[in-house]
Amino acid sequence: MQLKLLPLFSTTFFYILYYLIGTFKFDVQILAPSIPYDYLLQLLVAYALYALSRRVWIFLVIHALLMGLLYVGNAVKISFFGGPIMPDDIFALQSLLLILDGWRFFAAAIPLAAIASLILFNFSMRHWSAYLASLAVMLLGITVVYQPSSLLEPMDGYFGNSVWDQRSNYVWRGATLYSLLESARYFAAAEVIPDGDTAQEAADKLLAAGRMSFQTTALLQPSPEAAQKEPVAKVFTPRNVHIVLLESFWDPSALKKAKFKQAPLSPEFRELWKSAEYSHALAPVFGGFTANSEFEVLCGFPVVKDSVKFERQLLNDVPCLPHILADKGYRTIASHPNVPVFWNRVNAYKRIGFQTYWSLEDFVQDDMNQEFMSDSTLYRQVLEKISGSIDAGQPTLDYIVTYFGHWNYPLSESRPNKIGSSSEIEEVPAYANTVYYKSRELMGFINEMRKRDPEGIIVVFGDHLPFLGENFAGYAESGVLASNRSDFTPAMFKAYVSTPMLLIDGKRGPLKIGNLPLYQVPKLLLDLLNFNEPSIMDYTAPLPNMRVRPLPGLHFNILADGAVDMCKEPPYSETCQSSSRWLEDVSTVSNDLFMGRQFTLPKYTPEKQAAPIVTAVVIPQAIVGGK
Repeated sequence: MQLKLLPLFSTTFFYILYYLIGTFKFDVQILAPSIPYDYLLQLLVAYALYALSRRVWIFLVIHALLMGLLYVGNAVKISFFGGPIMPDDIFALQSLLLILDGWRFFAAAIPLAAIASLILFNFSMRHWSAYLASLAVMLLGITVVYQPSSLLEPMDGYFGNSVWDQRSNYVWRGATLYSLLESARYFAAAEVIPDGDTAQEAADKLLAAGRMSFQTTALLQPSPEAAQKEPVAKVFTPRNVHIVLLESFWDPSALKKAKFKQAPLSPEFRELWKSAEYSHALAPVFGGFTANSEFEVLCGFPVVKDSVKFERQLLNDVPCLPHILADKGYRTIASHPNVPVFWNRVNAYKRIGFQTYWSLEDFVQDDMNQEFMSDSTLYRQVLEKISGSIDAGQPTLDYIVTYFGHWNYPLSESRPNKIGSSSEIEEVPAYANTVYYKSRELMGFINEMRKRDPEGIIVVFGDHLPFLGENFAGYAESGVLASNRSDFTPAMFKAYVSTPMLLIDGKRGPLKIGNLPLYQVPKLLLDLLNFNEPSIMDYTAPLPNMRVRPLPGLHFNILADGAVDMCKEPPYSETCQSSSRWLEDVSTVSNDLFMGRQFTLPKYTPEKQAAPIVTAVVIPQAIVGGK
């Protein structure tokens, strides 16, 4: 075999091998009409890589790893999360490696390290073909970065492009062509930082829309007698606010085909949830990216793209909920029993106004489910740390992000399995048993907090639905979701992002808030505290008669009668036109506030400046109530 034919043979062999793995192992099949284009592009990549290689055997290893990353890696991500690898996933790589352990860590890290090191070790410019390959690679790179439309326009014109359905884009283009085009799209769709006039125009339209909408307090469903009374301006009333973000918290009873031997969810929680008429949070993510749910519930703006807001799009100090309350004399604390740098939380929490951040090393790790701290010990230790403030009457924002409940749902010896199931998807019974303990430990916290702080506001919600097998297998088994996101009905899209939510207004008890997008929680909390000053949450007040839930590439509206109006691609319905214009203005103001020059920052005079954040990483001895 002549060496110049080696890239042809290696491309053919690996293409067939990885195609079969993607098809039969992960049920992700590149469509036949796309294979010639994708194969030829990969063949060009192989010849360029071969021309720049010093040793043949190293070329083969690099080529095998690179194609495996493209074809098997994309199939894995599609089967787990419903969509392929996106350019922004590169920035999430650090967090991915931090969360993996054992063989999963090495399975992800070794190929990446091997590709980078072997390319450097094997690089050669000994032949004219190497110079030609270098020229081609640099020309393509310059085109992708500086002239992406010259690639996107003809390719999208031929293949089409679905903004909301990336899986279909992948199978219609193949891994290599898809990766090239999405890289170009990343640079073409870079966030635009608005100038002052553009930002202020969008802000004015949002505030005008907010004045036309129902008041946020209407969400609380007052009695007819109360509605007839004259509105009375109320004075800001500090109360403790306890927000608990529950990792992967969801109600498995929707999985009818699982035939659980007993209900996984705590009966006490269900009874409390029923009194709130089964209110739900509408999260921005599925199966992961917890930080985006955090951003929404703390800062009051929706996440609209498939990237982690904390990582690269939170560059300014912004008056989010923690900052506003710190300015009002609150002690603002974030607690999460994970490594502190995960999802860039050290920087993000500081920028949005938390004074103290307790991470894994600030807690006694006395009750663990493998690497995940149990909720019960987390709640107990947080309560011990903040009890001084509660007893002293200092208002506190107590924000807790739980970790127990994360895939792959391990338990400990003290938490034996309680829930049996007929489901053949291993994640289904594993998750049901996790929820059994998680919901009961949550009720222990709620009961204790209501006893210790009867006037406090308590908010608990799931950050996203759990991963229940490849291609939504656990959900598809019971008809909750389709196995392919392209086949979701409007009701399925709503179910895809709906998690249980409770908002307990002190002695008034749970509020009936319906289906509430997470980005509208901060404004509701400020209203419960009678906060009457301008805030950035005013920009995202609900539109009249609808609630808008953006997702990457699409959004849907929940109308006043409960109907779900899907807004995927034009032509839009009248409500979708209204919500699309609103989202454009929201994105403009969001870019100005979180990344730009903050022309739209509300003007108000804080009573007290927020103190700098305290973390164990920086100043461990200064943490109040720490280890």
